[in-house]
Amino acid sequence: MDNTVGSLTEEQKSILVGCLLGDGAMRKKKNALLEINHCFAQKSLVDWKLSKFARLVKTLPKKRNGNGRRVAYRFVTRSLPILTPFYDWFFLNNKKIIPIDLKLDPLSMAVWFMDDGSKTYSSVYLNTQQFTLDEQLYLVGLLKKQFGIESRLNKDKSYFRIRILTKSSKKFINLIEPYVLEEFRYKIPSSILL
Repeated sequence: MDNTVGSLTEEQKSILVGCLLGDGAMRKKKNALLEINHCFAQKSLVDWKLSKFARLVKTLPKKRNGNGRRVAYRFVTRSLPILTPFYDWFFLNNKKIIPIDLKLDPLSMAVWFMDDGSKTYSSVYLNTQQFTLDEQLYLVGLLKKQFGIESRLNKDKSYFRIRILTKSSKKFINLIEPYVLEEFRYKIPSSILL
């Protein structure tokens, strides 16, 4: 990897966008840092993300007890000027938002899917409940505009999430599959893999 502290590679930028659409968190004082935090069962995803951001990290991921019986596995990057524009792009008043000039690519969508994807027999969900209804509708439009992927909002209890329509699920999976880690292929509907 040709990365220095002064720059992010295109791959790292795509992964960072996917993380911020999914479970990634950022904090900022003077400069921003990225926090990757998953349950311990998703250790392979944390380790993969660490391998992509290793030069930005001082401390290796740690297993730690969370609320209740949850065991988390996480790492935090250093606070760095190269991360600050992403914080400023994805956060408003310390709250994660969807930027209005967001561009997706297959790698960022794959990371988003590994973080927040789920499945039915023939379709895919993206658990976007953390975003406002308007932001979720914007993401629905973005998937259609940038990739021709049709999706709708689906009510899950009292929140909404994105459901990729069955007719577009294969297209979505074909785009992201080269980047999905083996351990996360269980999230791909079996009807699509046939």
